[in-house]
Order: sequence, then C-alpha cells, then structure tokens
Amino acid sequence: MSGNGGIIGPVNTVTCAQAEVIQVKTASGCFSATQSRTTSVTALIVAGGGGGPGQRGGGGGAGGVREISIPTTGCATIAATIGGGGSAGPSGGGGTAGTDSTLVACATTYTSEGGGRGGYEASCRAGAGGSGGGGESTSPAAGGAGDTPSQPCNQGNAGGTGNCSPGNVQGGGGGGGAGAVGGNASTSACGNAGTGGVGVAPTAFPGQPFLESGKVGGGGGGSGSYGAPIYGNTRGGLGGDGGGGNAGNNPSSPGGGAGTAGCANTGGGGGGGGVFTPGPAGSITSYGGAAGGSGVVAIKEPEVGAAAPGVWSMNTVYDYVKEGVWPT
Repeated sequence: MSGNGGIIGPVNTVTCAQAEVIQVKTASGCFSATQSRTTSVTALIVAGGGGGPGQRGGGGGAGGVREISIPTTGCATIAATIGGGGSAGPSGGGGTAGTDSTLVACATTYTSEGGGRGGYEASCRAGAGGSGGGGESTSPAAGGAGDTPSQPCNQGNAGGTGNCSPGNVQGGGGGGGAGAVGGNASTSACGNAGTGGVGVAPTAFPGQPFLESGKVGGGGGGSGSYGAPIYGNTRGGLGGDGGGGNAGNNPSSPGGGAGTAGCANTGGGGGGGGVFTPGPAGSITSYGGAAGGSGVVAIKEPEVGAAAPGVWSMNTVYDYVKEGVWPT
C-alpha cells in the first residue's frame, strides 16, 4: 500500500486550467508561448495594403488576410514580420503594392500577400495581390486579381472595373477587400467611382483595438473627377470597412482633395486621388493618392480546462476542493 489514503498507485497531481491569451504585433518581432499547455495557436496574419494612385486611378487593394491554426509544439519562439503599406501615388502617377506579412513557427513559414496597387491610366495597370487594386478609369480597365498563383489561399478579392463612358464620365474601380470584390465605377453622370471592397471580421479576435468597424482588410476607394466639364461629375469612392481609405472627391468632400490612407495595422488599401475643375475647361486641379495601411499579426493561445485523471484519495480531493483548484 502506498500510504496515500488507502489507494494503491502513484500520487496524482491536478493539471491547472490555463486562460486564453492574445498577443499582437504591430511591428516585426517574436512571440513566445506564455502557457505551459499550449500546443497550437490561432494566428491572424494581415499584409500591407496597396497604395492608391493619383487622378483617375483605382483604389489600392487590401493586404491579404489569413486566420489559421498553427501547431507550436517544440517552437521556442514564433517570428512575425509585419508588411508595410504601399506608397502613395503623386497626382500624375501610380502607387506601389503593399508588402507581405509572414509568421514562422517550427521552421514553417505562413505568408499573407501584400495588396495590389491601384491602376493608373494606361501606363500603370492595376496590380494583383492579397486583394487586387482597382482598375483605372481612362481605358477603362478591369481591376487586378486577388491572390496570385504562388499564394492561392483565399486571402482577398479582385478590384473593381474603372469607367470611361461617352461624355467623359470617369471613375476608378474600388480596390478589392479581404471580404468582397471592389465596386465598379458608375457609368452614369453624377455617379460614384468604385467603393472599396469590405474587409473581414476575424472570428478569433473580436474587439481588438486594431480593428476598424470590427474588420481588417478593407479596399481603397477609386478616384473620381468632380466638377469638370471635360471629365464629368464622378465622385470618388469610399473605402471599404476594415481600414480602406477614401478617394479624393468622395461624397463627403466632393470639391477635390487627395485620397486618404488605409488605416495602420489593418492592411487597408489607400484611396485614389481626385480631380477637380472649379472653372472652365483646362482649369484642372489634380491630387495624389494615399498610402496603404500597414499589416498586423496576432496569435491566440486557447483556453484549456483543468484536468485530474486517475484515481484519487478522498483526502486529496477534499484538500483540492477546499483550495478551489479541483476541476469541475
């Protein structure tokens, strides 16, 4: 007999419960598991959004968004690289694509792809990426594709199509969002350019401070041309929920202006720049686009309940219940 209250066998121990823990990186660095019983984490990997171009361009595409389970047994650290947003385009040029975000755990690399740039006139077609950039308005042109053959992971959606209807009604397509395609520009006078595609609400990370309208990965709004006898009255598109930037000449500010940047740490695409003609033909003010928002990486260690397998003495059970650590 073992002397543990009349029970034959080893003295068992209670495995205590561990709480859910969320860690967030807004700059590149390393995670370490904080709980002893963590064997896998849920990871959110958001890449940088694409930059918006200048006048008559499409919105920048959102950075790719992935929410996946990753095994971590044996991983001392988990390295995260945060992708930056693409640069803004000047009044007469295009922006650039966002950069990838990665997470490396146990020698395996997980990647979300940077958002595509918005298209700018004939010289700068919309880019593909985690989400595609919106198509430019003067051809018109289709938006860029979401994902590329190297990363077919359903990270995002295509950008919308730009428009150049008879009568010079010009508007760019909205940048693709992580949750929906970018909107197409209106074909009617006094319509809107394409709205950025909406982002997605991460299921494992609700209520986190980096979320915009509860989402990440909103596309940027496409450029408009407002008050112009040559270019028509097309208002710029609004950015998609999830950090997408508004274009200049948007419905809230039709009288010109540069695009607004995608929100930091959401992977939002940048808005395109506007064109405003306050007077007769030839009196044109053009504005630049805006940068895409940077990405973010977060991990969640799951809640694990307490455990007490095996056969126990009544004295031990009584002591643990009294101390409040016996599993229920």
